[in-house]
Amino acid sequence: MVEMSFLGKQVNRLFALVSTDIAIDLGTANTLVYVKGRGIMLNEPTIVAINKKTGQLVAVGAEAKTMQGRTPEHIDVVRPLVDGVISDFEVAEEMLSYLINKVRSEMRSLVAPRMLIGVPSGITNVEMRAARDAAKNAGARAVFLIEEPVAAAIGAKLPINKAIGSMIIDIGGGTTDIAVLSLNGLVVSRNLRVAGDHLNASIVTYIRDQFKVHVGEKTAEDAKIALASIVHDDTSKELVARGRDVVTGLPREVVITDSDVRDAVSGHVDTIVETVKSVLETTPPEVLADIMQRGIHLSGGGALIPGLAPLLEDALKVPVIVVPDPLRAVIRGAGIVIENIDEYEEVLIDHEGDIATNL
Repeated sequence: MVEMSFLGKQVNRLFALVSTDIAIDLGTANTLVYVKGRGIMLNEPTIVAINKKTGQLVAVGAEAKTMQGRTPEHIDVVRPLVDGVISDFEVAEEMLSYLINKVRSEMRSLVAPRMLIGVPSGITNVEMRAARDAAKNAGARAVFLIEEPVAAAIGAKLPINKAIGSMIIDIGGGTTDIAVLSLNGLVVSRNLRVAGDHLNASIVTYIRDQFKVHVGEKTAEDAKIALASIVHDDTSKELVARGRDVVTGLPREVVITDSDVRDAVSGHVDTIVETVKSVLETTPPEVLADIMQRGIHLSGGGALIPGLAPLLEDALKVPVIVVPDPLRAVIRGAGIVIENIDEYEEVLIDHEGDIATNL
């Protein structure tokens, strides 16, 4: 029995040498894929176009995003993740399968890969099982899960393996993860269903209410990227938004400003600030002292909103630092873990048995 166990481990280790290990930041807005030894190889919007008549994939990622709002009746453009978790299991599985096959074809790997997937903090066992099962059905040999704020902290080179308190706020497309970390674990964390997609929705609602024009999600996202700013300054920016007049039903365009976008998203920004305050209020004093000295780190697409870091710093009285390349902090951290997965077993929240048996 011992000899067979030893032989099995050696076979698994041989598989690890010839397979393609993959880390995936499975985000609500974008999915990034890191391949061991190669770096980040894919960065695609988490959007899939499906032919309803045949059930076949029409497009994935950037190509599917260009179809959004412009498809005939028999083609659905679907976002398989909502608020950071899988909402459409079959479409998520199809998308993962497409991405895995695309990477494996470039790597010419014959052995099924091991896969590490980033998930929001505090997700339920059912949501974890959905992510793991979708990856396995898509062709993964073994699946590991890591909480996104932990991956972001590793990607930001924070010393989470030491007895030093670190804090990170990861504002993604579907969720905002607020986490205090020490000794490879979460001391305090909150998962807030307020993030980039919710800002888009608030801009759609604001334009409809204030200008009586209904615009699409893509127009709202373009306005957020072009105009979003948290703090008022002397410069004023404008954008022409085109949509449908809610009264006449006819096409109409309006000019919106950075002030309009700021008013539209202010409620969500206030929610993020108050939630961060509540996390700090429940953080142990010694850890809080470390955070006051080292600062709070900001990652994710929301970190790029002008004025957000200074606003948080002013409200919390703690230095706030935007991490380098905040959009890729999670995938960078996940990549570090997949490159050295046996050293990072402690930070994984869900895996099948011992790491060694999955090599």
